[in-house]
Amino acid sequence: MSLQPERLAEIFVRLCEIDSPSRQEGRVAAFLKGLFATEFNAEILEDNSAPFTGSDTGNLVIRIPGRRGGLPPFFCNCHLDVVEPACGVKVRRQGETFTSAGATVLGADDKAGIAMLVEMARSLKEDGLLWSPLEFVFTTCEEIGLLGAKNFDFSLLRADTGYALDSAGFDLAVVAAPAANHFTARVHGLAAHAGLHPETGINAIQLASRALADLSLGRLDDESTANIGVIAGGKATNIVPDLVTMEGEVRSHDPDKLAHHTQHIKDVFHRTVSKYGSLAPTSGPPRGAAEFSFTIEEQFPAMKLKQGDPVLQRLRQAADQLRRRLEFTVAGGGSDANIFSAHGFPTAILGTGMTDVHTTDESVTLTALVRTTELLLAMYRLSQND
Repeated sequence: MSLQPERLAEIFVRLCEIDSPSRQEGRVAAFLKGLFATEFNAEILEDNSAPFTGSDTGNLVIRIPGRRGGLPPFFCNCHLDVVEPACGVKVRRQGETFTSAGATVLGADDKAGIAMLVEMARSLKEDGLLWSPLEFVFTTCEEIGLLGAKNFDFSLLRADTGYALDSAGFDLAVVAAPAANHFTARVHGLAAHAGLHPETGINAIQLASRALADLSLGRLDDESTANIGVIAGGKATNIVPDLVTMEGEVRSHDPDKLAHHTQHIKDVFHRTVSKYGSLAPTSGPPRGAAEFSFTIEEQFPAMKLKQGDPVLQRLRQAADQLRRRLEFTVAGGGSDANIFSAHGFPTAILGTGMTDVHTTDESVTLTALVRTTELLLAMYRLSQND
């Protein structure tokens, strides 16, 4: 095989140094369109997701024709966007290791995967082994809620199984990931002057604090977690606060547990506001009561592959051919694979070797880039014998 590590390194660096924060993926999308059209005469499709995601480009489907025609054996997925700080990236290479040279992320999440797909296609073409078509799906806005995948036009897909190149580690595949609910809890109290008439107010912060003290957060069981990560409220120190807004999430691999834990959080807030949220009158009619609202938004569905699924069988066979031992693991976060799998396209997540993602310490090694590319090539070669 003509896989060229230094060529892989070169395209990786070039991709990282193209700015592509969420909703501004247009430049890297244009670069990929040009590359695949020029080098491979690829069919390039862009869906109409941009008005729904707010990105300056739609999701891309790249189909590279094969000499035999037919359907692609599988698709590969990467996301185009990078978390902030993502602009002005300069890559530093020290031996085999790539890091950011400045105060930005590196962007290996997910440009390591994109670089692998470019090198995969180049290697197959040069070796005359591009028999079946290749199908690559590049999504937008993954980092801000999987928005590209959620608004993807699935009618564009021809392959029926896929691999998302979007996990830390290498020689590793994620076979299950949780579902997640995002919730917003609002406690409405009554404003009053904190120095003159505090007894005429209901302190929303105090009420919210009582509820928080009764909540179980963190790891709830072996399949579930809960967190409240954003709290906002109050206007000034001399005003009894009349509103607190809290945002959080619940995740679970079990849909029943997800529903149960989400409902439990809602119930705790409801009980607390009902018990402590009335303003007891000193005389006359009641002067008011606190109110509570709770909204739930499904962030993404769970993903769980079965050991006998073709998408995993192909992966195992490729690893055996390479004489490698793959680690099959369960993730705690969601990815595009959750969305693709929920739409009937079973998708495993492959490790690309990236480490310390979403930080300015992010890094990846050339060895990791090469090994995952070799795994992709092995799966493709196996599919030609089916």
